[in-house]
Amino acid sequence: MSEEVQKHSVHTLVFRSLKRTHDMFIADQGNTPAKDQKCELLKRKLKIADEYALVKDMPKEGGNKMQNKDVIKPLDENNWNRSQDTTILGTHPYPTGSGIQLTDGTSMHTDPSKASSMEMALYEKSRMMDITAGSGVHDIKQSNLDRSDPSKALVSIGNQQALVPKKAPTMPKPSWHPPWKLYRVISGHLGWVRCVAVEPGNQWFATGAGDRMIKIWDLASGTLKLSLTGHISSVRGLCVSPRQPYLFSCSEDKQVRCWDLEYNKTTRHYHGHLSAVYALDLHPTIDVLVTCGRDGTARVWDVRSKACVHTLTGHNNTVASVKCQASEPQVITGSHDCTIRLWDLAAGRSRATLTNHKKSVRAVALHPTQYSFASGSPDNIKQWKFPDGNFIQNLSGHNSIINALALNSDGVLVSGADNGSMYFWDWRTGYNFQRIQATAQPGSIDSESGIFAMTYDQSGSRLITAEADKTIKIYKEDETATEESHPLNWRPDIQRKKRY
Repeated sequence: MSEEVQKHSVHTLVFRSLKRTHDMFIADQGNTPAKDQKCELLKRKLKIADEYALVKDMPKEGGNKMQNKDVIKPLDENNWNRSQDTTILGTHPYPTGSGIQLTDGTSMHTDPSKASSMEMALYEKSRMMDITAGSGVHDIKQSNLDRSDPSKALVSIGNQQALVPKKAPTMPKPSWHPPWKLYRVISGHLGWVRCVAVEPGNQWFATGAGDRMIKIWDLASGTLKLSLTGHISSVRGLCVSPRQPYLFSCSEDKQVRCWDLEYNKTTRHYHGHLSAVYALDLHPTIDVLVTCGRDGTARVWDVRSKACVHTLTGHNNTVASVKCQASEPQVITGSHDCTIRLWDLAAGRSRATLTNHKKSVRAVALHPTQYSFASGSPDNIKQWKFPDGNFIQNLSGHNSIINALALNSDGVLVSGADNGSMYFWDWRTGYNFQRIQATAQPGSIDSESGIFAMTYDQSGSRLITAEADKTIKIYKEDETATEESHPLNWRPDIQRKKRY
């Protein structure tokens, strides 16, 4: 009778396989791979062709008479090991140094790999040449010029040479902005306030919350004017049409609704999203609505016919924000896959993908007058230039999950985070001129001080925030502040912008 095979659990088999693999490769783990001679030779050839193409075929010594036999051929396998008597005219000796004067003694040299001792002698000779006219101006000797000092540069003016301090990199001074202060807190929602939108006439604004309600508030007095019900889950996005009396909303219930504000009821539904819808925006010039959500797509809808014109696919995670503009690219999306995509609306496909962010992009804000925009992520706030998404600068320092960005025509960018912190930035220089920590209303716990959405009113003088303590807060500039009473705490020697 054959011996029965012992059965093991999947856990045991997996770890045995891991151990066999480990034992197989442990012997070579610390060794570097062997170099391929053909690859090394090809690498050198490519480097020569790319960096030294203009000077690799220099003539030999002999004046202007160029003959074919005097031209050095490109390096290949046959002439890679040249003899020591090969000379190259018009190059510095090795090791080279900036500002070395070319003379009969230094205008030619042999292959540095074959005659290093001769090269070092020529180099020392060139360093000791008589150029004391320039040295005397600065009371230094040529032999003491330390070209390795990164803070100094060797400059030549006529026959004079000297080390002078390099000019320190400077940053433009930021514009002064008055500080912002809280002047109104509005309560009324029974859940987290997730979105806010101001109507084009600047008379009222709407908010949506986790209590499934859309509330409309008077902007001047902060009083409640209207409540709209119909969604069966949290309302995540709102947008007011500038051309029709329509309010558009999206929710975690996968619904996108169009509300007729003359009748205060839903007149259109836009069906197609497969999961929660997180943001929406209206095109400023044509009747097109763009929505995005957790299904990783952005969908373009014809407002009137309710048809889905395009499904913009390409993100591989939740699309958290979407913005529209009249000029190309007409649609911009930010996603949890850490990328920003610029879309060709007519073709319905991506025209550029920005991969600079290392973490989720939850907020995008367009500049109202300049052809640029900003994106917010826990790693950085980045500024970009349209139409190709060229990187401008980083706004570093707001180290939290940034849920919202708002930007007005005065160049004040505001970022709101999950921990309730608000940072105010000067758009041109990226200087952070104010920080505010939102306080949760009485009865709330400290963790309910998060900011989910924010927007300026149409004048740019009021900032409305939607927060986790179920309140709406309105900020305004301090009219009594002056540049003398609130000076810029700006140090150009320590302000640095990262560029990558």
